[in-house]
Amino acid sequence: MYLLFPGRHHLMSSFQFSYLQNLIESGLYQAQDVEGEVIDQQHTIEGVVFAVTSANHSGTKRNPIPFYLRAMMIQEFCKELTVPCYVYGIDDVGHVPNFAAYTVKQIRHQSDLSLDLNPNNTYVICSTSVHNMYQELGYKVLPAELKDAQKQVFETELPWDMVEQIAASPQWQHDDNITLKIHASTQQIWQTYGLAEKVKNILSDPIIGEDGDITSSRDYNTYVRQMDEIAEIKFKETSPYILPGRIGDIGCAVGSWIKQASDDSKLRESDFYGIEVARQLFDICNQRKHNGEFSNPNVFFAQKNAVTSLVFEKNAMNTIHTSSLTHEIESYGSRNDLLSFIQNRYDELVSGGVWINRDVIGPENGDQEVYMLLNEEDGSNDAFDQQFTDSKALSAHLKGLSTYSRFLRFTKDFRQTEKGDY
Repeated sequence: MYLLFPGRHHLMSSFQFSYLQNLIESGLYQAQDVEGEVIDQQHTIEGVVFAVTSANHSGTKRNPIPFYLRAMMIQEFCKELTVPCYVYGIDDVGHVPNFAAYTVKQIRHQSDLSLDLNPNNTYVICSTSVHNMYQELGYKVLPAELKDAQKQVFETELPWDMVEQIAASPQWQHDDNITLKIHASTQQIWQTYGLAEKVKNILSDPIIGEDGDITSSRDYNTYVRQMDEIAEIKFKETSPYILPGRIGDIGCAVGSWIKQASDDSKLRESDFYGIEVARQLFDICNQRKHNGEFSNPNVFFAQKNAVTSLVFEKNAMNTIHTSSLTHEIESYGSRNDLLSFIQNRYDELVSGGVWINRDVIGPENGDQEVYMLLNEEDGSNDAFDQQFTDSKALSAHLKGLSTYSRFLRFTKDFRQTEKGDY
């Protein structure tokens, strides 16, 4: 019998270790499933299979830690268990009703068919609503932290709760309310790789959404084509000001500006660093590098938040380039976010270095009143200011509004946190 443990696994808890250890030692005998039924048979546990979901996501609010570090955490966690442990990364495929079946198929494929998990040889450990998907496939589910599935009552905090506690605590290593709940292997990985500060920066980012998108509704295919089409224009406008050496492009999108710069013979001895926070665009940058699309081999990409923190070393960069970015920082964030961004760039430049900022500017006579004719017949005019906790539901609601109602919603939402009059 195998134990399948799906989850994002950004943190392994002391509770999880004790729970697994008890299941392995007892062979599941007298354990309770998620429905409260007692298992009255003893099984030999052959191994624990960790399915690390959203393995292709990192640097996002839902998945701040990359898969390789999560896998390292699990392997260290398993060293004290007495059965083999397996770690498989499961890519995010969106909200699909058969994600449980997809996970099991991925494990079978990645294990070269050696792990054929099914309801006859596997129990699932799951404390979230995902357990319903596995139950529909016929799996018995063990509840872990979940004490009452109907009332959603938990015996102890979930690992993600602890992740948020660490991010909110400047001295979490010295807080027994946190450290006693986290397995020692996780503490070691978090401290070694400085994950607390990274997670804190990502969770406090005012611009990106939970899955690393600037917005939930942007058409990235169109966006990518537009970036490539105007890259040559951007580079011609900015190239006279570029100082060779260490050159950074923040908000590099799909690396189009860096591609143009790496073709410039005057910059052949330079190193290029692209910073992109949106997950889809960052993935494209790396794919382009793998494809050999950059003339200069010294091109490096990173997924970082340039608003709340430095993305380069202090006094390290000769040139920093940004394009069509600063207006988004102020629009999606605030004036203070923009000022913080500017200060970070100043700190990163060497003495005499240059920041090239290409962006839209306000029109002349910006205070002049402008009258707009807005269509009230091309959509709904009901509940334009309705609030949603789910971004997809909000997107669908906005699409159904008339042009007039969308404008009213914009005037309400724009820079809402600043409580200003615009």
